[in-house]
Amino acid sequence: MDTSFLGEYPELVQGSLLMKKLPFLKLVVFDVDGVLTDGGLYYGADGELIKRFNVKDGVALKLLPKWGVNVAVITAKDSAPLRKRMSDLGVKHVYYGCHDKAAAFDELMALLSLEPEQVAYVGDDVIDLQVMPKVGISICPQDAHVLLQRHCHIKLKHGAGQAVAREVADLVLASRMKLETAYELASRPEFEKKDV
Repeated sequence: MDTSFLGEYPELVQGSLLMKKLPFLKLVVFDVDGVLTDGGLYYGADGELIKRFNVKDGVALKLLPKWGVNVAVITAKDSAPLRKRMSDLGVKHVYYGCHDKAAAFDELMALLSLEPEQVAYVGDDVIDLQVMPKVGISICPQDAHVLLQRHCHIKLKHGAGQAVAREVADLVLASRMKLETAYELASRPEFEKKDV
């Protein structure tokens, strides 16, 4: 456990219920817009949608599965840039254009044979309240809508598109080991290769 990192989060004091749940997570589910992106929609001259992703989040989405924590995405939007990014990172469980996030979450739980207590969900807006009450740990970016901030267990230090997934990965991994140990995998040349 990396107590110096976790000590920066008052909600994660030793012995708290959250500290008891965090090391046993098997899945982290992310929303996209307002979590993995800054929430902005950028259009090129030809009307092409452009999205900005933080490269630090890419490391997180690749590193968590290597330590036994699956990642998934449930997003209300669908776009070519989003599909490309998820493919590049090897995210296996993605629900695009999903407006019934609760149904997608239930399907994912059945598919992976998980209990909700083994899952964290990261969202930023009211549509994410469909899922947040169902999970063991709900997490929101620093600039999430006020209703989510009222209902989430952990409010992150980073805002939308500013390495939110990386902060979540650091929390999960720090609950299990020193971050130096966790990131040793990411320093290897083969880490950047796409899994097939």
